[in-house]
Amino acid sequence: MEHIAPMTHPAPELDVVTEQQMRRPSVAPSANEKPQVMERVWGFAARTDSTVTYEEYVYWAKIEREMEIEENKVFLAEHRSPLKESIKNSLTKGGRAKAKAEKEARLQTLSELNEKQPGGVITDVEESRPRNDSLKVSDAEWRNAARALRTASWGQMFFLITTDILGWSGAPFVFASVGYGTGVALYLIFGIFAAWGGWVIWQTFLDLDSSRYPMQSFGDPFLRLFGVRMRHFINVAQSLQQFFTVAILIFSKALNIEQIAKGKVCYTAMMVVIMAVGMLGGFIRSLKKIGWISNAAVWFNIVNFIICMVAASHFAPYYPAITRSTLIKTIEPIKVFAGIPPDQYQQQSPGFAASFNAVNTMVYAYAGALLFVAFLSEMRHPLDFWKGMFMAQAFICLVYMFFGVYVYSFYGQYSANNIVNVVNPYGLQTAGNVLRLLSGWIAIIMYFNIGMKTVYLEVFQAVFKFPSIVEKKGKILWYLLGPCYWVLAFVVAGAVPNLNGIVSLVGAVFMMNFTYTFPGMMYMGNIIHKAAELPGEGFNPATRETIRHDQGLKRWIRGYKKTWFKSTVAFIYVLLGLACCGMGTWAAIEGLKDVFGPGGTVAVSFGCPVPV
Repeated sequence: MEHIAPMTHPAPELDVVTEQQMRRPSVAPSANEKPQVMERVWGFAARTDSTVTYEEYVYWAKIEREMEIEENKVFLAEHRSPLKESIKNSLTKGGRAKAKAEKEARLQTLSELNEKQPGGVITDVEESRPRNDSLKVSDAEWRNAARALRTASWGQMFFLITTDILGWSGAPFVFASVGYGTGVALYLIFGIFAAWGGWVIWQTFLDLDSSRYPMQSFGDPFLRLFGVRMRHFINVAQSLQQFFTVAILIFSKALNIEQIAKGKVCYTAMMVVIMAVGMLGGFIRSLKKIGWISNAAVWFNIVNFIICMVAASHFAPYYPAITRSTLIKTIEPIKVFAGIPPDQYQQQSPGFAASFNAVNTMVYAYAGALLFVAFLSEMRHPLDFWKGMFMAQAFICLVYMFFGVYVYSFYGQYSANNIVNVVNPYGLQTAGNVLRLLSGWIAIIMYFNIGMKTVYLEVFQAVFKFPSIVEKKGKILWYLLGPCYWVLAFVVAGAVPNLNGIVSLVGAVFMMNFTYTFPGMMYMGNIIHKAAELPGEGFNPATRETIRHDQGLKRWIRGYKKTWFKSTVAFIYVLLGLACCGMGTWAAIEGLKDVFGPGGTVAVSFGCPVPV
């Protein structure tokens, strides 16, 4: 938008707008029509306003990035390494005190602004919404308030991305399914593609996010690029992924309890216990109330890493965990392979399906892309996100490969998806299960909280017009929907009593697309939109009007032709993601059929006997 000079916000008397004006599209079909001065809602509520044009998002985003660059120069002059400061603030008493003082100062700023403008422009609560009567706050005041909540550095992003609590236990299973050479190659290839997917999400965020129109969730860029229906599709898919993640956690945590109790408790009853704990966690509507304890999950997993590696190098595996839940029914000498293991050593399914089940499990290692938009929305200087993202992806790739290769070298074909279940002796297994149970409960509360919030805000509230969570009726509905959510997750967890199967299916259908397919679509849509602009088109900040000389398919074709190389690369990337999704889904279904098909002997979860 270089041909439009940046301009300041119109005079305050233009800041108030009627509801009818707010709903009116700002695109003028012809440059000859008389422009109308229109002011819009800003802030969190504006992120879902479908009448705001792509050109307006880009205009304000460009100004936002320019201001962030200047502000970052001042910040770096006063502070040193963001990564070093993140570590210091996390581990030292002085650093924690400083972080607390800075937070109190931000809250004071917000409090003063809210007192000035009754009804509040922005608060430090996730569920808040700006009200229409708060539009009289000046441009500078609004931006200062919005920016006060963006304090995370790229060093903190590194720690957030690397705190994955789901995928590490499946790394040995990946190598048991495809062998050393193929496993290393897959982790490297999919890691590189995942890093590129994170990079294009970052690029799209920079082009579309601003304090006026902030992006908060994965569905927001799809609204700005493809429209309301695509945003709803993404949000529904995101809700389903988080729902199935909760179901996986119910299944695996009940299994941890069962092993601790040596099979002396009813497995279904343990699933009910896990479900009850999750329901209690549903009364926490803000993750900040449990944020401090979630850091403990990282340390629990580190200790568990060590326990599993010590057990693998000194003791034989716990064979019943494999023979009772997989295709391997006989105990043979441990075997390891450089390439794809023979069918007789496959746990889930024979042939090509075995390889893709390994891919489905491996995708869990790189599945953080779903949260990248939310992470970026918390950053003080989003231009630095690439540093934390690339470092985190490289760290995850190396750690997962090391752990998977190490444990597979000792356990061979008996390397299960949930590796703690295979650990021997009972003492080490129990220690690992206790740590997995503690970190799992934290994960259950967090994923349920995020999942329910996504379902409520992005589906029930956006589509079915439910009241806001901060309203009394909204709170009541939140608490009523929670038990329904958990009962459904419980049913799913019991209906698919094989951890490998459900993990493979969720990895193929959801995580594959959110990590690879959807970021590629996002990037392709963004570069085509930018390239399609004609001379004389663009957003005018003085009139709040966007001029376009044409619409529809014609613009998309023109934009594609101008960016044919980049767009073609992105299109191929999307097709590869869809192909992996299709083949992965087929492999997961074939694996479930092999385990639970005619003649299958695997126990079911609905009952007291443990299924593994």
